[in-house]
Amino acid sequence: MDTKGSSLLPEGAKARLVYLSLKDEIADGRLADGDNLPGEQRLAETFGVSRVTVRRALDALSADGLIERRVGSGTVVRANGFGKKPVAMDFTTLMPQLVEMGQSTTARLLSFSYGPAPDFVARAMKLGADEKVQIATRVRSADDRPFSHLTTYVPETIARNYSEHDLATTPLFKLLERSGVHIGDAQQSVSATLAGPEVAEALEVAVGSALLSLRRVVRDETGKGVEYLSALYRPDMFRLEMALTRVGSGSSRHWEPAIGKTEADVA
Repeated sequence: MDTKGSSLLPEGAKARLVYLSLKDEIADGRLADGDNLPGEQRLAETFGVSRVTVRRALDALSADGLIERRVGSGTVVRANGFGKKPVAMDFTTLMPQLVEMGQSTTARLLSFSYGPAPDFVARAMKLGADEKVQIATRVRSADDRPFSHLTTYVPETIARNYSEHDLATTPLFKLLERSGVHIGDAQQSVSATLAGPEVAEALEVAVGSALLSLRRVVRDETGKGVEYLSALYRPDMFRLEMALTRVGSGSSRHWEPAIGKTEADVA
């Protein structure tokens, strides 16, 4: 496995805080490629920690390829250690972009089986007590770097229309449509979580790394669930965007999504 981006988190909660804070600043461009980091003493004062703690954080960033420590000339940011630009998905055009993303990235199938759905999936999809589902786990990559860990649950009556090979090579939306499914709507939620050992290995990140967690239930025109997706994304390689516009007047003026007024940015 490629070890870039997969080093262990530094020991100690304070060192991890410094490490993650600096990593975030590099990821979002606040610290650009070629910038010099402040010295260890200045960083220690900024974060209210010891120089030993700062040194542990910098060692981890160096192992990730995100900084270069030069004797006598300080520490230089190497933002290209993140690789390509993060995949960016716009909430307002999310479904078409997911289809496009399925065509422009590659997927590796980790597991494939049929069996009972977990209770939370069965409730969300309104499945019958004896209804089985296909359970598949894939890792999707861009430029050979994994950025998402996807587990899908599809009713067996639908999933039997495509093969394990199909799932590894064709976007699931296309397979559902090819199986005669007429998609009606979907409900989606986004939160955050930490990477467990198996997911960390698959995404090439450290155990305990922060991940973007997305869950989506897709329903057909009758309201029955046809897919449940549990997806985990590396935040350094994937982001969700939404354009907003100000509407209303006076005290009721507020932000609303600018549907149809956004620019798609799929890397």
